[in-house]
Amino acid sequence: MNKLLPGIAAMATIVVASNILVQYLILDGLLTWGAFTYPLAFLVTDLMNRVYGPSEARYVVFAGFVTGVICSLIGSQVMLQGDGYEYPAVAFRIAIASGVAFLAAQLTDIIVFNRLRDGQWWRAPLASTVVGSILDTALFFTIAFSASVTIFSGAANDEISWAWDTAPLMTVGAEYPLWVSLGIADWMVKFSVALIALIPFRILVSQIFADSR
Repeated sequence: MNKLLPGIAAMATIVVASNILVQYLILDGLLTWGAFTYPLAFLVTDLMNRVYGPSEARYVVFAGFVTGVICSLIGSQVMLQGDGYEYPAVAFRIAIASGVAFLAAQLTDIIVFNRLRDGQWWRAPLASTVVGSILDTALFFTIAFSASVTIFSGAANDEISWAWDTAPLMTVGAEYPLWVSLGIADWMVKFSVALIALIPFRILVSQIFADSR
């Protein structure tokens, strides 16, 4: 258990930081600062998987999931002011989407990584993160914002109805619901971070194995 504490602490820190930074918009609302910290969760998962194995990596993922649930519960009780009305910092639909996407994507990351772990060092972390991030983005933005998801109604939809407004895709293309552009921009950041994260992944894995000798 003690060997996993650094991974658990790192995952919890990333989840908490992302939940805070997602409140801060950049690029005219196309992204949030949380989009740059959240993908680091895949780095932590892959490190735990490489060093300790899939079972231990799942333990770290579940710790991150619990942390995310706690953040959502706290955020749902924090009321913000805007345009003459109050709204929760974390909308119900977004909280559900966040939890489902995180758990599904991280567990998928572990499966893909484990199948490729005996290949070249970069294949497993890159492939697992790309597959996991695609699933994460698709699940989160569809559940959180798509009008085709009809299991939510009333206040749950009122809080996210702004995402249904049409706008040029990525500010330059044809007209699509705003949430589609948000999803594409979010995945582009995830993919970029996945490429950059190969560097610390390689360094940290080498250092950990060297220290264990």
